[in-house]
Amino acid sequence: MQKIAIMSVICMALLVAACGPSVKVQRVPTDTVADLSGKWNSTDSRLVAEEMVRDVVSRPWLSTFQQHFGRRPVVIIGTMRNLSSEHIEMGTFVSDISRELINSGLVRFVASRDMREEVRDERADQQYFASEETAKRMAEELGADYMLKGTVKTIMDSVDRTSSKYYQVDLELIDMETTETVWIGNKEIMKLVERSRFK
Repeated sequence: MQKIAIMSVICMALLVAACGPSVKVQRVPTDTVADLSGKWNSTDSRLVAEEMVRDVVSRPWLSTFQQHFGRRPVVIIGTMRNLSSEHIEMGTFVSDISRELINSGLVRFVASRDMREEVRDERADQQYFASEETAKRMAEELGADYMLKGTVKTIMDSVDRTSSKYYQVDLELIDMETTETVWIGNKEIMKLVERSRFK
């Protein structure tokens, strides 16, 4: 009788395990378009960054600067604000834009405020602890000529099982000395999400 009870418990455990949720993991290339929920995702971040950087470096402000100063302009990324109705990891978006700007080879790029603070702390330490030959000099930072700022906004609408998600990304490039806006970029994304009748 005891053997039957033990066997019953084992069979029940195996049955519960077999009926439980299964997980399947598949590795895919990082440029694969994976839009599972209709929300802002890594594909949106990457594609918007690529398109907007292509646009900003193709506009007249760049050749005007190069003709006037005979060098590549120095760009810094300022505040990128998420004004949308959903969580968007703006750090990833900023990294995507930074990568595209640097890799374009058409501008020079300086670190953000937070990153500069860490570098400054290290440079200050070097004045005391590094050899004179290797310590980096103070007050030799590269000043930015332009600051790139931006926002991400959304408009949502839905009826029955269909919803629309409209994303608008606006970027502005601002002259650090004159505060003149030399470029405005805009990218819009529209997604339609249809939910199944059955869960």
